[in-house]
Amino acid sequence: MGMASGDQRDTTERVLTLLGLLQQRRVLTGPELADRLGVTPRTVRRDVERLRTLGYPVHASQGVGGGYQLGPGQDLPPLLLDDEETTATVVSLLAGAGGAVAVAGDAALRALTKLDRVLPTRLRHEVRALSGSVESFGGGRTPVDPEVLMTLARACRDEVEAGFDYPSGNKVRRRRIEPYRLVASDRRWYLLAYDLDRDDWRSFRVDRMTDVSVRTWRFRPRAAPDAATYVQEGVASRVYPHQARFLVHASADTVRAQIPASAAVVRRRGSALCEVLSGADSLDFVLMHVLLLGHDFEVLDPPELERRCRALAKRLLSAGAAIPPTPDTKDS
Repeated sequence: MGMASGDQRDTTERVLTLLGLLQQRRVLTGPELADRLGVTPRTVRRDVERLRTLGYPVHASQGVGGGYQLGPGQDLPPLLLDDEETTATVVSLLAGAGGAVAVAGDAALRALTKLDRVLPTRLRHEVRALSGSVESFGGGRTPVDPEVLMTLARACRDEVEAGFDYPSGNKVRRRRIEPYRLVASDRRWYLLAYDLDRDDWRSFRVDRMTDVSVRTWRFRPRAAPDAATYVQEGVASRVYPHQARFLVHASADTVRAQIPASAAVVRRRGSALCEVLSGADSLDFVLMHVLLLGHDFEVLDPPELERRCRALAKRLLSAGAAIPPTPDTKDS
């Protein structure tokens, strides 16, 4: 048994090596491939047939200049993954989709979409549930149970009601929801859903959910807000006791590069202006945060923030007045 397992592993490795050689050159003769692989031309022919069986279009031509060539195909061949490996791959891509690097997250989401086209039919719905039900405005960091993510993604895809226990103040309450989208921020995973008991849209932190379950009762989809925008605005402002809006004299791209997505919402207002919506535990803190961006700005809301601006300016002038002037040391 051990010898058979080893032979099978050697054959698999050799076939993958053959595939790599065919991908590097347009045409390779049978003797060339046999020499590279350390096998006979007959074994090369068998391995070529194995690649064809797997869906790789390997063409053979006779005569001078003939040999084996990997041709283009309309469809990618099936991935050589069993069901467990596929699940692990999808979960890893989900982690990448919610990673700290935005470029890697976008690439992971694209990979999930491509997987949907090449996986066997029995597994495609699993990938479609994940890629079609996930949005992102950053990357996730707080660990969550992959099974919970997959359960919620399937519920979003299948449009079925779900439930979970969720902390509310000092109590834990059961929430009945119609799930819509999973959203990854730069810190956590969120679920945008319609709360059936509160008759309104809500966002929930996935890491706070317990006892997640899905019902077979399907619902008719409602007109929904943009998932990523709704969650971002909630994370950046609605969860704080104080919210503020500013008109900043800089482009939206410039300001977005200075502020984490979870700290503020930046809206474009022309090529050289943007609106910043942010929240904090105190108005002074959010004011200082915008001040330190280094751009001219105007307070839009709330009105009391204008008084805080004047008070802060007076305090800064007072602090500066206490510093003795520096003597002029230039030569006369």
